[in-house]
Amino acid sequence: MVETTHRPAARVICLDAAHRLLLLHWRDPFDGTWLWEPPGGGIESGETPLVAARRELAEETGLDPAAVLDRSVLVDRDVQWNGKRYIGTEHFFVAQFADEQPSLVRTGLLPDEQVNLDTHVWIEWSDLSSLPDPVEPPQLLAVLGTLVPDGPWRHRDRA
Repeated sequence: MVETTHRPAARVICLDAAHRLLLLHWRDPFDGTWLWEPPGGGIESGETPLVAARRELAEETGLDPAAVLDRSVLVDRDVQWNGKRYIGTEHFFVAQFADEQPSLVRTGLLPDEQVNLDTHVWIEWSDLSSLPDPVEPPQLLAVLGTLVPDGPWRHRDRA
């Protein structure tokens, strides 16, 4: 039986100048499975979701936390990680960067994150399904469409 837990969390969908999405490639320390996920993590005591999103972005990527816009979408999550099943609602924010594929810095990662974060990718939204491992959350494009309704993905149904 897998332990179920709820951890309030915030994530940031980062977009570069060409509307590529930033995803981090994580290895689950429990069973070795891989997943792609936007930067983010737990909301600490006393933090607002926005403050947590900005802190996590800076810790995991070194990107400018001020780029995180103060509007979010609530996303229901159900993901297994490190032997636990995380169920609950997370706040997803968006950050837009003026450069194409800005460089990341990993100096803010915790020791276990340093071990489990493999790599990152700036990927075209239309190429998400080509990634070899699951993207979390599975409805990432729908979340993006809600946060940035005027982006190039708004016509994805008319391809």
